[in-house]
Amino acid sequence: MPTTETGNANVVISNRPLPTCDRKPVPLPPTFSFHSFRKWIHLACVGIFFALPFANLMRFDIPRQRFYFFGYELWISEFSIIFFSLMFLMFLVAAMAMLYGRVYCGYLCPQMIFSEASIALESKISRTVNKYVRWSAPRRKLLSRFLFYGIAVLASVVLAFAFISYFVEPVDLLHRLMRLDLRTAGGIAGATTTLLTLLDFLFLRQRFCTSVCPYGYLQGMLGDGDTLIVHYRDENRECIECKKCVRICHMGIDIRTSPYQIECIHCGECIDACVDVLGRLGKQGLIHYVWGEQGEKLGTGEKTWYQKVGIRNAKRVVVLLIILFYGAGLFTALSMRRAVLVRIAPDRTTMYRVGSDGTIYNRFRVQVANRGHKQAIAQFAIEGLPGTRFVGFENAIVVDAGKTMQQEFEIAAPLSAHVPAGVNHFRLVSVVANEKEIFEETFITPTSDWR
Repeated sequence: MPTTETGNANVVISNRPLPTCDRKPVPLPPTFSFHSFRKWIHLACVGIFFALPFANLMRFDIPRQRFYFFGYELWISEFSIIFFSLMFLMFLVAAMAMLYGRVYCGYLCPQMIFSEASIALESKISRTVNKYVRWSAPRRKLLSRFLFYGIAVLASVVLAFAFISYFVEPVDLLHRLMRLDLRTAGGIAGATTTLLTLLDFLFLRQRFCTSVCPYGYLQGMLGDGDTLIVHYRDENRECIECKKCVRICHMGIDIRTSPYQIECIHCGECIDACVDVLGRLGKQGLIHYVWGEQGEKLGTGEKTWYQKVGIRNAKRVVVLLIILFYGAGLFTALSMRRAVLVRIAPDRTTMYRVGSDGTIYNRFRVQVANRGHKQAIAQFAIEGLPGTRFVGFENAIVVDAGKTMQQEFEIAAPLSAHVPAGVNHFRLVSVVANEKEIFEETFITPTSDWR
C-alpha cells in the first residue's frame, strides 16, 4: 500500500482513492396531490355558485317573494318549508364539521376560494410582468398593481352580480346594471356588494377567516376525538427544518405546533409541501390527515368501509340517521305540495242577505294561487246544499302561472231549495288538474220563517 511520509511520524497518508457512496437518496414516486384536488373542487364550486341563481336551483327572489329550491317555486306563504330547507343545508354543514373538521372552509367556502384566487392572480401577474416587461423595478411593480386592480374590479362586478342574483331576478338585475342604477334597492345593493368584494380581494382575504368569520370558531365545539384533522407526527425526528409547510400556509400558522389551531382550515397544502421535500430524500411526509390526534391516517388501518369514510361511532350514526330522516321529510313535504293553492273563507261582515224574492245569500271569498309553471283552471262545486247556486262568477277561475286571483262570490238559496233555518253545514269542492280539495263551510239562514 503506497504511503506518503509527513513531518509527524504518527501520521501516514494513504494514496488509495476514497471509497464512493452508492447509497444516494431515491426519490419517492409522486403521490396524491391535495392541492390539485382542492383546485378541481374549487372550480366545481365556482360553477355551482353561478349555476344556482341563473338556473333557479336555489334563489330567494325578494321582489316577487319567491324561493326557488331545486325545481320547486316556494311562495312566502310557505315559509315553513323555506325555513326547513335552509335549516337542512345548515345542518349538513354542521354535520360535515363534526365528521371532517374544517373541510368546508378549505374546500367549499366561497370566501376561501376567491381569496386564494385573488392571491394566485396577483402573483401570476407579477411574475408575467417581471418576465416580459423590460422596465425598471418600480415601474414594473406599478404596472403589475394597475393590471391586478383592473382585473379585480371586473371580477368584483361579476361576482357581485352573481351574488345579488340570488335575491333579484337576473334579467331584471342586468337591466339595472346596464343603466348603472344607483337609486333602487337592487342597484344600491349591487354597488355596495361590488365595493365590499373589491375591498375583500385587495385587502381582507384570509384575514376574514381568522378574525371575522364565526363559523371557524364553531368548529372547536363540533369536533371530537374522531374528527378528521391535519396532524404533524415525527416520532423519529426526521424533520429537516425546511419550513416549507410554514411558508406555503395561507393562514400563516405552523402546523407542527398543534393540530387544533383555530386558523387551520384543513386544506392539506402543508401535507403536499412536506411530501414534496422529504419525498426527494426518499422519506415519507410527516404531516397527514388523521382521524383524531391519536387515530390512524386517512385511508389506512384495518377498518370497515363506513369507518374509513368517517362513520366511526354511535354519535355519527345518529347524526347520519337524522340527516336522512330530515331529508326524507323535506322531500315528502315538497312532493306533497300542491302547485295550485286554493283558499276559501266566508265573509261574515254580514251574516246573510235576503233578496226581494226571498232568496238567501251568503258571501264567500276565494283565493287561487298558481305556484306552477303553466296556466291552471280551478273548478268549484257545492255539495250537501241542494238547490243552491253560485252568484257572481261561474264555477271556474282561470289563473296564469305565477299569479294569484282573489274573487268574492255569493251562494244563493232560493225558496225552492227549502234550506232549513239556522246554520247549515255543506262542502265546497275545488278541482284543479284532477286534484280534489274539500272545504267544510256553513250557510246561515234566518232563524224565523222568511218564506
